[in-house]
Amino acid sequence: MPPETVTQQRADVIHNIGYRHYDGPRLGRAYARRSLFSQSLRGAYGLGRSAKSKVAPMLLFAVMCMPASIIVAVAIATKVDELPVEYTRYAIMLQAVIGLYTASQAPQSVSRDLRFKTIPLYFSRPIESMDYVVAKFAAMASSLFILTGAPLLILYVGALLAKLDFADQTKGFAQGLISVALLSLLFAGISLVVAALTPRRGFGVAAVIALLTISYGAVSAVQAIAWDQGSTGPVSWIGLFSPITIIDGVQTAFLGATSSFPGGVGPGTGTGLVYVLVLLGLIAGSYGLLMRRYRKVGL
Repeated sequence: MPPETVTQQRADVIHNIGYRHYDGPRLGRAYARRSLFSQSLRGAYGLGRSAKSKVAPMLLFAVMCMPASIIVAVAIATKVDELPVEYTRYAIMLQAVIGLYTASQAPQSVSRDLRFKTIPLYFSRPIESMDYVVAKFAAMASSLFILTGAPLLILYVGALLAKLDFADQTKGFAQGLISVALLSLLFAGISLVVAALTPRRGFGVAAVIALLTISYGAVSAVQAIAWDQGSTGPVSWIGLFSPITIIDGVQTAFLGATSSFPGGVGPGTGTGLVYVLVLLGLIAGSYGLLMRRYRKVGL
């Protein structure tokens, strides 16, 4: 058979591969946004991923809860009159663990999408850049709230089992939850902005750790120097230059917390309002920077 005839026969063949029109429900953007939030939140604790991916978040979660469990056991056994640690102080004491968790999970949430160029695939569905940012931001903040809120719940339940005053413990627990909610929003926003700048997960981890750790160490050192030299006034203002000290200042001014600043000198109501404005500005600014970063589909 001539080659021209074979080519013509092959060109005329029609293959029925069974494509059919979809007639089912179209769930739209809200469903896609909820699905992305759920998947990102589960991924922050390694759920639905390999066993290796579960080790770090679950270990850090256990480390966060272990001191609270020990405090509760001691409180019940010794029948103390009050817990040895305030609800608002717990996250400040374990801020290094929170920083490690944030640094390990924020790049996991966004850097891989950048590295493997999957962002255009998300936006090819009924989802926009705002939906992506909202879902990722909410998932990271929720995972941090679980990490920081679970130990407080353990302390609260333990305090009630130890028959401590219900009203005092409930008030302290509520103040602690407000504090860690603000911390979760702030840490989530800052870490996602940093992680979204690079597709390399390792670079993102190092950058987030450096930002959270170096800023806290530098601020604490400068505050200590100012306190030693008798300059108590600047101590409160210096705290505005580190995420964890911003949270410390806000809860000292408005949530009845004991300040961890040198000498226990925390901001008053007036300075505390500046702390609140800076805190809200950082959260809103982080959201705005993420929206700008994901404005273009072809990242």
